[in-house]
Amino acid sequence: MSDFLLEGRPLELRGHHLLCVHGFRGMGYSPAFITSMRKIVEGFRDDTLDFTIRVLNDLDDTCQVCPHKGQGICEASEGSEIHVQTLDQAVINHLQLKSGQLYRKSEVVERVKKRVVPDDLDQLCKGCSWLRYGVCKEGIDLLKKGEYLTIQD
Repeated sequence: MSDFLLEGRPLELRGHHLLCVHGFRGMGYSPAFITSMRKIVEGFRDDTLDFTIRVLNDLDDTCQVCPHKGQGICEASEGSEIHVQTLDQAVINHLQLKSGQLYRKSEVVERVKKRVVPDDLDQLCKGCSWLRYGVCKEGIDLLKKGEYLTIQD
C-alpha cells in the first residue's frame, strides 16, 4: 500500500504525472523510483480506492525517490525543471484543473478519460523521453475502454 494512504494524506502529483500513471508499465529511473511509482500506480488503478490528490506544478510524491531530484527541482538535465513544469501546466490546463487544489482520484481519472485522446500526448508530452515507447498512448487508449496496462516485472 502506498505511503500516502497509510499516512492518511493526499497524494501529491504534478500535472504531467496525472497522465504518466496510465502509461506506467514498470520502467523508471532507478529501482527505488520504480518501486515507489508502482505503489502509486497500483493505488491509482484500483477502482475500489478513491483518495484525494493534490495537483501540483512542482516536485511531487513520485519525485521524492527519483535520482534526478535536486534541491527542490528536477535536475535530469539542463533546463529539465522548466521543461517538466511546462508539461505540468499543459496537462493541468487541458484537464481544466488548478495547481494546488485537491481533487478526488475518480474525478481526475474521469477528466483524463473524457478529455485526453492518445494523439493529444504528442503535444501535451512533447519532449518527454518516455513518449517514444508508446506505452503512454496505449495506457490512455485502454483507460478509455475501462482497462489498464499490465505492470511488468
